[in-house]
Amino acid sequence: MADTEAYLSAEQAAETLGIGRATLYSYVSRGLIRAVNVAGDPRRRLYDPHDIEQMRRRKSVGRRPREVAATTLDWGFPVLSSGISLIDRGCLYFRGHDARKWAEHASLEDTARLLWSCGDSDPFAAAGAPDADWGGGLLERAAALPLTERCQILLPFVAAGRATAWQRASPRLWPGGVALLRAIAAAASATVPGERPVHEHLSTAWGLDAAAAEVVRRALVLLADHELNASAFAVRVVASTGASLGACLNAGLSALSGPLHGGTTSLVERLLEECEGDAETAVEIRLRRGEGVPGFGHPLYPEGDPRAAALLPLLPPDREREALVSVMADTVGKLPNVDFALVAICRAFRLPPGSGHVLFAVGRTVGWIAHALEQYGEGKLIRPRAHYTGPAPEDGAED
Repeated sequence: MADTEAYLSAEQAAETLGIGRATLYSYVSRGLIRAVNVAGDPRRRLYDPHDIEQMRRRKSVGRRPREVAATTLDWGFPVLSSGISLIDRGCLYFRGHDARKWAEHASLEDTARLLWSCGDSDPFAAAGAPDADWGGGLLERAAALPLTERCQILLPFVAAGRATAWQRASPRLWPGGVALLRAIAAAASATVPGERPVHEHLSTAWGLDAAAAEVVRRALVLLADHELNASAFAVRVVASTGASLGACLNAGLSALSGPLHGGTTSLVERLLEECEGDAETAVEIRLRRGEGVPGFGHPLYPEGDPRAAALLPLLPPDREREALVSVMADTVGKLPNVDFALVAICRAFRLPPGSGHVLFAVGRTVGWIAHALEQYGEGKLIRPRAHYTGPAPEDGAED
């Protein structure tokens, strides 16, 4: 049953959209806006605010092609077709499976088989440790670098990452995907690649007990894909050129390194340090300076990020963490997102600095590979046009 506290009445919905009730009911009948019944009053219905906002944005753009194109790149209309993951009505789905329920039992390898459409095949079963030539002190030297640069230095020495992907069927690329996933897990944790399940590999590297390893497993699964985000789009653009899987992962890692994507975890770490002892004052200072509070709210989850909601209850109590969550709910009405949950996991189990970013990158590798495989199947180049805003072209006529 949906939480209808934020839902709109027919009057509010119609006023927001600037339409009559008859048009509103037409949208509902066509499945464009979700309506729910009100307990105790079968004649009254409430309307989904997310659907209303989506419809309002569509109406504001209208049928002008240039405006429609511009909105696709800013949390707007769908720009590419994909069957990998879906975000709908506050839930995340992996090929039709509710990600929260899937994460209760599945490993990252199970999730890879699902998202890569392996069917009854298991490319992990016969695969050993990846062929990674990281000797000669290369691993030790790379370990001192930030996560993105570390992985980008080590992955070219994995043979599977250099293999040509162009015009090869997905089943022939699955073994390379396995090798690259295991290599990313090793590179991200500055360890030697192995063949154990990824969550066990990371947990061993970090010295975690069984309970903590279980939380790591769930986090990796929940992070496996998130529709067409910045890094997935970057991967698809590179895959559309026919580049290798290694090159596609390089693009995903580069996008993930930015502070507005996977790098947000470092901002949340700093926030929690500021909040030690007095979360209310720390938040007030940030708001007075006009600064954001990282780790809270998500444009696609107005009622809360389901990934954070799945992970935070698994952690041991933490008064400072809980105080910040309470302050944010009371002051700005925002709930924790997955970035906050990752940092909370790192603090709860005393993981090395930057481990939240590691979990993000390793888990998302599965989705990046899925997007690359799907894009290879499209067989066409992603090449949008630009809306030119520079100086007017010079007149070519001679005086």
